[in-house]
Order: sequence, then C-alpha cells, then structure tokens
Amino acid sequence: MAHLTDQPGGPAPAQPVRAVPAATRRSGLPGTLLSEFTKLRSVRSTWITLAVFFVASVVIAVLAAAGDRRNSGQAQFDPARDSLAGMLYLGMLVIGATGVLAIASEYGTRMIATSLTAMPRRAVLYAAKAIALACVTLVVALVTAVTSFFAGQAAVASTHAGASITSPGTLRALLLATLFVPCFALVAFGLGAVIRHTAGAITAVFGLVFLLPMILGAFPASWSNALGRWLPDNTVLLQIVAAKPTGQHDLFGPYGELAVFAGYAVIALAAGAMAFCRRDA
Repeated sequence: MAHLTDQPGGPAPAQPVRAVPAATRRSGLPGTLLSEFTKLRSVRSTWITLAVFFVASVVIAVLAAAGDRRNSGQAQFDPARDSLAGMLYLGMLVIGATGVLAIASEYGTRMIATSLTAMPRRAVLYAAKAIALACVTLVVALVTAVTSFFAGQAAVASTHAGASITSPGTLRALLLATLFVPCFALVAFGLGAVIRHTAGAITAVFGLVFLLPMILGAFPASWSNALGRWLPDNTVLLQIVAAKPTGQHDLFGPYGELAVFAGYAVIALAAGAMAFCRRDA
C-alpha cells in the first residue's frame, strides 16, 4: 500500500523546522560595533583604568599648577600646560594599558575565538574594536581635560595667575590634549594586536614611552635634536599642550607633534590589522 503522502492530492511532506532563523543579510559593522561597545562597558578593567586616569590626572593638575606657579616666574608659567601635562604623561601609561587590554586580553582568555565565530569577517571585527576604543577614550579624554584645566586654575586662583577658557592658546591646548589620548590608545591597540600578549604588549608600550627617549639621550646633540621631535619625549608632550610658545625650535609645534602621534597610530593600526587578518586566532 502506498504511503499516504505519495498519493496524488495527498498532504505535502512536512518541512523541517529551523532552530535559528535564516540570516536575511550579511552581518556588518553597526552590529559588531554595538557588541564591542558592550564589551568595553561590561569589563571591569576598563572602568578601573579609566577611573584611575581621570582621578590621577585631576590630582596631578592641581599639584603641578600650584607647584610650578611657586617655582617659576610669570613669564615662564603656563597654566594650561601645567593643568594638562599630567593627563598626557599618565595617558601614555594608563590609556596605553587600556588600549592593549581592548584586544590582547581576548587572546589571553581565548575569547577571541568566540568573537570570530560571531563575526568571521576579521577586518570588520578589528575596525569595530578600534572605533569603539577611540570613541570611549575620546569622551573620557574630553571630560578629563576640561576637569583638569579648571581644577588647575582653581589651584592658582589666589595668585591671579590662572588662565580662562578664552585665553590665547587655551582651547587649542584642550583640543590637542583630548585628541592625543585616543591616538595613543590606538598605538597601544595596534601593538596589542601584533604581540597578542597583554604583558608583552604593555611592556612594548612602556619601552616606546621610556626606553627610546633614554636611548636618544646617548646620541650626539645634533642627532638627538633631529630625532627627538619624532619620539614621545617629555618635551614633545609639553609642546602639544603649551598655550604659550615654549622656545623649542627643534620641534614641529603643537599641531605637528600631535600629527607625529597620529602617524604612530596609523602605523600601529595597519600593522595590527595585517597580523589580525592573516594569523590564526
């Protein structure tokens, strides 16, 4: 006897039920970017490092502004520079560690395999991580820069030597200090993608900050003057946030020195993208 479903006019065979709905379009950057923002927001280390960055930057701004006002004359005193310098020095350490953790920590916990399973398009995943990190650090840097500036001016208010937000060079110093932080976070992010080890990548970042300027000091003065503008030395960082001319004619100027760090970020991101897309997880 023929099966009922084989007879003409009989009921159609049942279609298999899918456990997961069929994908209607290719996954792209917006959803991946939202996922990366969620990761940064939900990881405790992100909040701890950013909180340390904010609090320490404000404290250093108060101490530096008050101390430099007592130890220097009116002509040499730059209230905007002193209020923002600690943010840059600390930013290269704390924000550098944040940039490394944004990608290298996933290799340490093997969560990178899960991320690549959810988003197998490596270039999209890498871009989403970098954009999320840049956005978060930019917002934190802006809040920190404004708070540090006003805290530093409050510390010297009794001496009537502070600066206002409309003083010459102040807005430029605030803008460049804000932009420097995500630039350096992306440098650390790129190094983290290349090295894939949290401790090793953080060590590489610290070597870039401390070791290279020390090595440069062993070179003749003509060499160190020519090469110093390309390295993250203390003088270079002060040039970025200086509202008054520093007299360092061997440097590029505030915008030029920020462009140097932006170049570091581009090179590090490109190297990290090549390593991320071509090497196995």
